[in-house]
This record gives sequence, structure tokens and C-alpha cells, in this order.
Amino acid sequence: MGAATPPVIDPRARSALRRLEWRLRRRAVQTPLAGEYRSMFRGRGMEFDQVVRYAYGDDIRDVDWNVTARLGELYRKVFVEERELTIIAVVADSPSLQFGSGPLTKREVLFDLAGLTLMLALLNRERAGLLHLTPTGEVLHGPSRRRARILSYLAALHGAEAPDPARAAPLQPQAVLPQTILPKGALIVWLGDPPDTPPPTAWTALRRRHPMVALRVEDPWEREGPQASGFNAYDPTRGELVWLEASAATRQAHAAWRQNQARRWAEWWPDPRDRLAVCTTEDPLAALAGFLKGRAAQGAGR
Repeated sequence: MGAATPPVIDPRARSALRRLEWRLRRRAVQTPLAGEYRSMFRGRGMEFDQVVRYAYGDDIRDVDWNVTARLGELYRKVFVEERELTIIAVVADSPSLQFGSGPLTKREVLFDLAGLTLMLALLNRERAGLLHLTPTGEVLHGPSRRRARILSYLAALHGAEAPDPARAAPLQPQAVLPQTILPKGALIVWLGDPPDTPPPTAWTALRRRHPMVALRVEDPWEREGPQASGFNAYDPTRGELVWLEASAATRQAHAAWRQNQARRWAEWWPDPRDRLAVCTTEDPLAALAGFLKGRAAQGAGR
């Protein structure tokens, strides 16, 4: 893995990104989006300070069980808020994102979510970086506060070729997030479908070191299943057309697939407040703003 040099921005990509940025700035002016953003991404401080005796009313989740076991009474960890937040948007560009039953594919909507995330960081003067994962490799764009650099990151993302299903391999988040590229306490925003395998022990340790948020995109067919009597559909994970029949067997298979997706989603990101699923028919900015508002409302209890 190597750091990429920011490319020259294509005029069409620049125009699209400016429209996206303008929508975000207008929403931030009309609503308390910036404050909700900070509540979402900061939450409790992530920098460990010291261990003190537990007192009535303290958050039980802060209890240091190792110290408690040694001393025989409850002790808790004290955290302080970091002065600077670094956001790393991890875009898992898998072949499954190439599916779309409407005018937009999951990949297009997910890239918009990635753009909104980085531009929101830019709006709040935070450092932001981008890690683009594909089945054949990774491209790292280091954290920066410069608007031109962030826009160049997003232009490179939008200009990247879609992965070839024939060369696809499962993406494993814990294998592509080395600590050398993650500043201490950096927020990781995972954008993509949940991995197909259960999370390993290393993933739990990574989640303890870094706050995480996961965003994914769903197609209406993925949510509702096939509605027509029968039709051909392109399966991007296999790179071929498949026949879908709206039969009882197909509906049963779809329900089982949905259940498996939900289970994997919850295994990798256990707290539902850390997960957002956006449909391709939704406005990604409105969905993200609602997500931020919900987390801000729940922030006091985190």
C-alpha cells in the first residue's frame, strides 16, 4: 500500500463535487448540522487519562475490570476529549456495489456518502483522509485540512474503475487498517457492504482503539426482493446475468440472505447507533443528517 499523489481534478468531477459541497453548506446553514456532526464524531473523549474510584452515577461502561479485580473495589477509566479529530473514510469498493435496479447504483450513492463525510469534516476544519479498498489493492490519501486536496481525493475516487468481479476477493477490514496509517484516536468511517465473514479478535481490539461508524447502501430489490413474475438481472459478484423468479422459493432465499446480512452487520458493528443503511432512492444528505441528529440526541448516554 502506498500513498497516492493528488491528481489534477477533471472539470466534470470538480463541478459535481462543488454541487455536493454547496448542498452540504446550505444544509449546515439551515439546520444545526455542524453541531450534530461534532456530537456524532466526538462523543465521549477517546484519550485515556487516568483511573479513579467509581462513584454513583458514573458510566458503568468505563469500569476498569482489571484494576477492580486487583484492588477489590470498583475503579473506572477517565477519558479526556482530544483537541484534534482525524477522520479516515474507508471506502470498501466491492463488486456488489455495482448493482442497481434504478437510475443509480449502490456504488454511486456510496461515493456520494463518502464525499459528504469528507466535506463535512472539511466544513468543521477537521483533518480527513481517504482509504480506497478494492479486491486488488488499496490507495491511501493521507489526512489533510486543505479543501483542494480533499476534493482531489474525491475526484480520484469517483474516477476509479469499478472492480472486476473475476478478480474479486473478500475485503477484510482488519487486514487493511494498519496502525501506521491511523492517527491515535482517529475516527474510522467504513463505507461499504458488511464483510461476509465473522470479525476476528483483532477487529475487537481495533474497535477499542478507534471510534467507528459504518455506512452502507441498499437497493430497493435488496430490501423488498423481486416483485415481477420473472426477469433477468445482472449479478455483479458473479459477473453474469441470472434469472429471478418471484416464487416462494425465491422469497425464502431472499429472506435468508437479508437475515445473514443483518447478522454480519451487527457482528462487525454491534451498536445500532454506529450503523446507517441508505437506500438508493433516498437523499443521502438527508439520510446522513438524520443519522447525525439521532446520534446527537443519544450522545449524552454514550
